[in-house]
Amino acid sequence: MQRLRVRHFCSAPEVRVRFAPSPTGFLHLGGLRTALYNYIFARQHKGSFILRLEDTDQSRVVPGAGESLEDMLEWAGIEPDESPRRGGPVGPYQQSQRLDLYHRATEKLLKSGAAYRCFCTPQRLELLRKEALCNKQTPRYDNRCRHLTPQQTEEKLVQKSPFVIRFQLEQGVEPFQDLIYGCHRHEVASVEGDPVIMKSDGFPTYHLACVVDDHKMRVSHVLRGAEWLSSTSKHLLLYKALDWTPPQFAHLPLLLNKDGSKLSKRQGDIFLEHFAERGYLPEALLDIITNCGSGFKENQMGRVLEEIVAEFDINRVTTHSALLDLQKLPEFNRCHLNRHIESESLQPQLVRELRSEVENVHGNQLLQHEVLETGYIEKVLMLRKGHISFLKDLVSPSYSFLWVRPSVALEQLRAISVEFEAIGSLVLGLLRPESVLTVDALNKELRALQDQVKETKYSGIMKVLRLALSGLQNGPSVAEMMVLLGPEESCRRIQRALSS
Repeated sequence: MQRLRVRHFCSAPEVRVRFAPSPTGFLHLGGLRTALYNYIFARQHKGSFILRLEDTDQSRVVPGAGESLEDMLEWAGIEPDESPRRGGPVGPYQQSQRLDLYHRATEKLLKSGAAYRCFCTPQRLELLRKEALCNKQTPRYDNRCRHLTPQQTEEKLVQKSPFVIRFQLEQGVEPFQDLIYGCHRHEVASVEGDPVIMKSDGFPTYHLACVVDDHKMRVSHVLRGAEWLSSTSKHLLLYKALDWTPPQFAHLPLLLNKDGSKLSKRQGDIFLEHFAERGYLPEALLDIITNCGSGFKENQMGRVLEEIVAEFDINRVTTHSALLDLQKLPEFNRCHLNRHIESESLQPQLVRELRSEVENVHGNQLLQHEVLETGYIEKVLMLRKGHISFLKDLVSPSYSFLWVRPSVALEQLRAISVEFEAIGSLVLGLLRPESVLTVDALNKELRALQDQVKETKYSGIMKVLRLALSGLQNGPSVAEMMVLLGPEESCRRIQRALSS
């Protein structure tokens, strides 16, 4: 049963949301969904969508990952308003370039007594962890250094003992109102030790950095994954200690595999680069990740970004995890590819891309330069619309006949029907150079051939013609092939097969 939620959406003077990934790898579907929901929320409220790179853990930063993340957001059509690349009024947008802000906040917490220096060695912390595990307890810091006197602290500083800075957790956390999970409270001090907020290398941990940045960047709403829900009470304590007003929170339910398992980066096929390389359209990805979850009155395939923004309602987002069935993604892609083919504004880009694919795959084997002309490629796209899921399908071996004239041996035709010559001659009589071919009209005329060829079934007639036209035993209907190739090329192929 879903928890009863009482929501109070407070409209801020300016809605500002952020997507704050770590540049430790490529953008995956879970990250895309979080970024998309932030983008939608910003657009609905005429606000700003910020990209911030949380790179305070320098040991995990992957060179080039930050640029790749922004590239993929732009590819998906959800460009940030402010980012490392675009800049903005509250930059820098990379945490490693904002260290002075975190140090100032830390000093404020130290002076007020809300934070303290911890001199515990890694060896002692490891012993604490092992002892807790042996006792079947959750490992936690025992807050030992919280009780150091100022004199003891000064002595260790004089000795230049390495230290981290910890935040002193308070008992009695106040509940907060989450826009999705409703009233929530996590008594963090009773289950956790005081957390590190500044590491010995001078870099902040996530907990301090996100609070400082969200405040300094004037973030009004934090929309992030549900895995951060239990950390929010800790962050609210930091806001209180710094005397800052916190943003509103909305924790998005997890995006999971169809079987309920977690999306794993080790799968390799959940990264956006993977989908882009395979020929998926960004609209198909945005469509499927919003169709598999909540937030809309109804889910239907084929929504574009403008429709997704218009139909989204954060009050409809439930706490149930979203189950993603990637086996349906080719169907989503086919739906959006059809829309691109039918669109006067989008089709020219498909023509350019397909022309480039044809040249790359078939090169000097092209039967004639005319197959690269816009009119021919447009005809191919329109007649194959609904039959293909990817543009690259049209340069696969099953469609090579569109671009390369096949070589067919006479024995192949004879093996299908001894009347292959009669069949060819009859069809040549149907195809006049000035003919305007349509699939329906050709199907009727081809069906009538059965009355003139007595010893070959209709299926055999079609096999002879398909082989002569394409060199293939399977593929589009013979009528579609003739319309695609045109009367002159169709005649040329049949005559070539008969004389081979």
